[in-house]
Amino acid sequence: MGDAHRIGVVGLGVISRAYLDTLVGHPAVRITAVADLDASRSAAVAAELPGVRALSVEELLSSPDVDTVLNLTVPAAHAEIALGAIGHGKNVYGEKPLTAGLADAHAVLEAAAKAGVGVGCAPDTVLGTGVQTARAAVAAGSVGRPQFASAVMVTPGHERWHPHPDFYYTDGGGPLLDMGPYYLASLVHLLGPVRAVTGAAGRLRAERVIGSGPRAGERIPVEVDTHVSGVLEHVGGTLTTITTSFDGVATTAAPIEVHGETGTLAVPDPNRFDGEVRLFELGATEWRTLPLSAGYVDGARGIGLLDFVAADGRRAPRASGELALHVLETMSALLRSAAEGRRVELTTSAEPPVAVPLTTAATWKGDPAPR
Repeated sequence: MGDAHRIGVVGLGVISRAYLDTLVGHPAVRITAVADLDASRSAAVAAELPGVRALSVEELLSSPDVDTVLNLTVPAAHAEIALGAIGHGKNVYGEKPLTAGLADAHAVLEAAAKAGVGVGCAPDTVLGTGVQTARAAVAAGSVGRPQFASAVMVTPGHERWHPHPDFYYTDGGGPLLDMGPYYLASLVHLLGPVRAVTGAAGRLRAERVIGSGPRAGERIPVEVDTHVSGVLEHVGGTLTTITTSFDGVATTAAPIEVHGETGTLAVPDPNRFDGEVRLFELGATEWRTLPLSAGYVDGARGIGLLDFVAADGRRAPRASGELALHVLETMSALLRSAAEGRRVELTTSAEPPVAVPLTTAATWKGDPAPR
C-alpha cells in the first residue's frame, strides 16, 4: 500500500472523537498532529495517541509532516483554516458547510486549483448503505420516473444537548446550513443537481437557553433564521420541497421521500450511515423494506476522508469540494430567495458522485482478514 497518508487535525470539539475513532489505526492514514485554540485540549488528545504531536494551528498548517488538514473547526473558521492549509501546499478536508459564506467557498476552491491540491468536505453519511441503497433503487427504476420529493428536518434546537451551541445561531449556523448539507447532498445523489430555488424563512425567538453542560441556563442570542422552507428545481425537472427547522418538537414525516410514477421510496435519516430503505409500489398494499444493495456497510464519520485519500487524483472524491460548493450555493440561494422574495437561479452545478458499491466494513477498514 505504500506509506500511510499523513493527517493533521485542526479543531478538537465534539465531532472530532467520531473522526478519530474511524481514522486512528486505519492502514491508509496516519494522524501525525492535532491542534486546537485550547492548547490543553490538543495536549490531552495527543497524549492518548502515540506518535501524535500537539501543535499550534499555524505550526500544524505549515508542518512538513502533514499531507492533508482535517478541518473540524466551527463554520466561521472553515475558510481561514482551509486557505491556510492550501497556502502551505496541503490538501484540506473539512466538516460541513464548506465555508460560512459562498464567496469564501469560491475562494477556497480557486486557491486549491491554483495550488494543485485537493478539497474534500463532509457530509460522508450519504456514502453509507441508507442513501446509497436508495440511490441504487431510484437508478434501477424502482419508482419509475421521479416526479417530486420531500425532505424534512425538525428539531427543537441543538442548545438542548450541546454544551457550547453558540455557533449554531451565528453566521454560518442555523438549521439549513447545519443540517441541510446532509439532505441536499443526498438529494444530489438521488436526483441530480439543482438549477433554481424558491425559499421562505423565519426567526421565531431572539434567544435560546443552553440546556446542558457548565453553561446550562445561560441565554444566547439568535442571529440567523431558525426555520427555512423552500422548493428546489432539479436539473432533470424533479421538484423537491424542503423544510429545516430548529423550531419544532417532532415530526412523523420521512426524512426524505422520492415519489415516482410507479412508486414511492422512503429514505432513512441522511445524518446516519444506515437505516431502512422502504418502497411502496403502485398497486401494492403495504411498504416493503429493500435489501442493502450499495454503500459502505457500518460506515462512520471519516469515511469520506478515506475515500478522498483513496481517490488520489485518479477520480473525483465522492465527498468533493465541488459538491460541497453546489450544496452551499443551494442553501445560500434559499436564504437569499427568502430575503428577497423571488426565485433564484444557481450558478454552480455538480454531477452526482460515483455511486458506492456495497462494501463490507472489513474491506473499507482495511482489514486483511474479513470477518
